Amino acid sequence: MNNTIKKLIYGGVLIIVIAGAWAVWQYFQAQPLGAGFASGNGRIEAVQVDISTKIAGRVDTIMAQEGDLVQAEQIVAKINTDQLRAQLIGAEANVASAESQVASALAAIEQAKAEQLLAEQELHRARELVKNNHISKETYDTRVSQVAVAKAALEAAKAGLVYRERMVDAVKASTTEIQTQIDDCVLKSPVIGRVIYRLAEPGEVLGSGGKVLTVVNLADVYMEVFLPSAQANSIAIGAEARIKLDILDFAIPASVCFVSPESQFTPKQVETLSEREKLMFRAKVRIPQNLVQSHIDDVKTGVRGVAYIRLTTKSGEKPAPWPDFLQKLPPQAEPVSVNNN
Repeated sequence: MNNTIKKLIYGGVLIIVIAGAWAVWQYFQAQPLGAGFASGNGRIEAVQVDISTKIAGRVDTIMAQEGDLVQAEQIVAKINTDQLRAQLIGAEANVASAESQVASALAAIEQAKAEQLLAEQELHRARELVKNNHISKETYDTRVSQVAVAKAALEAAKAGLVYRERMVDAVKASTTEIQTQIDDCVLKSPVIGRVIYRLAEPGEVLGSGGKVLTVVNLADVYMEVFLPSAQANSIAIGAEARIKLDILDFAIPASVCFVSPESQFTPKQVETLSEREKLMFRAKVRIPQNLVQSHIDDVKTGVRGVAYIRLTTKSGEKPAPWPDFLQKLPPQAEPVSVNNN
């Protein structure tokens, strides 16, 4: 290989290296901003939600695959309930038995009332007879005693009714508990989201709290950025923001939903070492749910970009317009109202 070819090869490699470095530099640089705005690098994120079993059991079916979009309250898996249903049948039989005992206690009360009434009538007759010495004092005392016994028997029958009614409540509570466990065996997605991990398969036995699916919550899509204190102090909750992703030619409207009250060192995913060495304040900008819903199939987490935030203006001062490169919004998107308070 002659020197000319070597020089051409080295020159080509050098051009590629320079071009690559320039592309990386461009990638990590935000567009120039005027006064009144702050910006920071970040990536689209969403909270991950684990769908887990509440009780131990064998997985019957799983209705979702990785990548599937699931709606809130959509059934995604079922746990076998054969054993619980057998327990439910036994509990329902106990309820029927307890209710029959309540009916028996009610009949006992009616009987005790009749016996008390008879005892009181006989006592009334004995009271008239003893005045005329038609019956002995001993017989009269017996009638008095019979009334007292009848009253005590009635009170005992009423107490028995209360006891049996509480027994009915107890066995019904047991039935409700078993039914609740059966209901808990139907696993539903608590949020609208996309399945990213399928962690179990039909036939597997899971313990209490065993994970079945992990879903990205698309009801809460946001980007976190890290800003210096001078800018963080000028950001209000609800402030207007826009996100410019590297893969899109338009800006996504958003709003500030969180500003950390304390500073921290920025994490390693922030691209430049100089930024990581500074104490910064974490801020979160959230994309409106209606916009996420209208583009739900296109939402991807982990995509990098830059978040631009409008800073709070002084009283009476008109907010600066967004730069030209942030004017273009996605279809069906409405700008978030500005909060200048």
